[in-house]
Amino acid sequence: DMYSQDGDGDEPEWVKTEREQFMEFRDKNRDGKMDQEETKDWILPSDYDHAEAEARHLVYESDQNKDGKLSKEEIVDKYDLFVGSQATDFGEALVRHDEF
Repeated sequence: DMYSQDGDGDEPEWVKTEREQFMEFRDKNRDGKMDQEETKDWILPSDYDHAEAEARHLVYESDQNKDGKLSKEEIVDKYDLFVGSQATDFGEALVRHDEF
């Protein structure tokens, strides 16, 4: 839906990649469209751990010295990232825990 081919130009690489993703992973019953279950699996995959992904994201973005651990200073420096995170209940966990 995002690409309309004007003229006889070659299809962009991103369109080819998206088409492959759709055929290989999204359209599980191979009917050429996504039904409700396929859409649900795409948006909320059952094998994806959202908490782990968010924690990895927080460490990746905040760990300035790349030692795999967060210091108090690193967290404070990226305070806005933590306040906006589901992992900290949008900042509420920072208020309830003395260690933060």
